[in-house]
Amino acid sequence: MAFGRRIGALVDAALAFCAPCGAQAQVTTLDGDGETRMLLFSGRDLWRSGIFGHGGLLFAPGGVDQDGFNLKIVMSGGVYRYTGGANSGDPPGQLAGWNILGVENALQVMPGFRVKRGALEAKVFFGLDLEYHWLWPDDVTNHLRGRSLGLRFAGEIWYEPTPTSMVAADASLSSVGNHSARFAVGWRVFDRFYFGPETQVYGADGYRQYRIGAHFTALKTGATEWVAACGWGRESSGLSTPYARLGIVTRH
Repeated sequence: MAFGRRIGALVDAALAFCAPCGAQAQVTTLDGDGETRMLLFSGRDLWRSGIFGHGGLLFAPGGVDQDGFNLKIVMSGGVYRYTGGANSGDPPGQLAGWNILGVENALQVMPGFRVKRGALEAKVFFGLDLEYHWLWPDDVTNHLRGRSLGLRFAGEIWYEPTPTSMVAADASLSSVGNHSARFAVGWRVFDRFYFGPETQVYGADGYRQYRIGAHFTALKTGATEWVAACGWGRESSGLSTPYARLGIVTRH
């Protein structure tokens, strides 16, 4: 059951993709004065028991490269499976041992603010978090079932300590009952992209998933920029799984 709670955590993963080092596809929109005021993004997350995707936009009236107000809207969804009563914190329930299919859809609307000082860029967001979780067969012991409305806080940091290195971190917490965090470092390779290790944690009431892997960020081929990551994860139930993320960035 608690594995089903991961869906909110994977929504957090989608939010993490919106950081500069995340797996995402972007379209840059320019106004008449040449200032970029909107980014459209999307990303994918795949592991043994599910697949999730997200898309959305970041709107900055003063320009995405300027300090000031930002508005982030993210839509996400996916399909996953879990075993009822698989975690020690779960009550036995009538579906213990059953394979349960879950489908998730979520929407976040979060005003925020961007600040950049030298090589450090930080963003914070706070707003509404609407999630809907459908389970088959219906697992009444799963807290994340049906419609949930709450508040979400998210923060992102991008730092370039040297011209050839980067550090990225992000975190997200929702009153619906899930959270996530990610930390990554990277170094420029052949002056074409950043490559390095990353670690992540996703969690909800009674569930955790820890990940460790490697990412490459900002690999450019013409007008397209590629971002990807892969590695290994372990769930609080004791199961291990590979994971992968992939995205593109296209600028017009």
